[in-house]
Amino acid sequence: MTDNAPCVAVFSLGGTIAMTTQTGGGATPTLSADDLVAAVPGLAETGIAVEVHDFRRLPGASLSISDLLDLAVAIETLPVDGVVITQGTDTIEETSYLLDLVTTSDMPIVVTGAMRHASLAGADGPANVLAAIRVAASTEARGTGTVVVFGDEIHAARWVRKTHATSPTAFTSYPGPLGYVAEDRVRIMTRPSDSPKVDPRGATTPARTAIATVGLGDDGTILQAIGDQADGLVIAAFGAGHVPMACVDALTDLAKRMPVVLATRTGSGPVLRQTYGFPGSESDLLARGLISASTLDPIKARILLQLLLMIASDKDQITECFSVIP
Repeated sequence: MTDNAPCVAVFSLGGTIAMTTQTGGGATPTLSADDLVAAVPGLAETGIAVEVHDFRRLPGASLSISDLLDLAVAIETLPVDGVVITQGTDTIEETSYLLDLVTTSDMPIVVTGAMRHASLAGADGPANVLAAIRVAASTEARGTGTVVVFGDEIHAARWVRKTHATSPTAFTSYPGPLGYVAEDRVRIMTRPSDSPKVDPRGATTPARTAIATVGLGDDGTILQAIGDQADGLVIAAFGAGHVPMACVDALTDLAKRMPVVLATRTGSGPVLRQTYGFPGSESDLLARGLISASTLDPIKARILLQLLLMIASDKDQITECFSVIP
């Protein structure tokens, strides 16, 4: 190891990658960051210096926004070349995008995990950690924002989705990965445009946001009930931003009281602006005060809306922030 070897900080948050099973019981987070790094074959041969931080030991579903904001502060104070975060896959879509929004460093921030825990045959954690460390240490990945590395593929936080409950290839993105790792080399093929940034310092405003998915035959009653308990709402709409006609009055009322973001439940592609003109179409809903999520899926749109409400952004500021999403 030379004095100018790249240095990567590894933060463990728990999750499947840190889980083992005890006799007669289910998997629980038991492994530390040191344990995870020690289990990676070939790491010593990379020439990458690694420092470990046992930050949390929680299932991915139990991580909180405050956990992630604390992590963002810790990340940006470190004099390292890159950061790897290991965590549960349940919330990687959300945590990676949150970090992308609140961190400003040019260094690679890489999120990874495992679909098979360490007690199972074919556990994928060690391979994912090794690939993530290579990406975090690389000069090629600088300036790509927060990324998710899984199965040797590199996905932008803004686009990545978990599309299977159990498969080791659960993570995909549209329009596709930014790059991949092959023969120990990090290859970046494309770069996303810059994400909006949200400064969470001093974010003390309490906010409760929700995603409401429309379905065939909805009449708006459930939308109204959800909205009555929220400070902001994301509508996961049909197709390019459409809802049943019977939902229009409820959404009109909600948009007068809070920011209501219109996203597509399809998971990829944009909310249109003026292609359709029927009641409940995208042009009708936007004219009634809903805010377009553009190409953000509902899960990512909620993260951005949550952060903006936490820093007390008003509706005009929220609309402006969403307007810069490609």
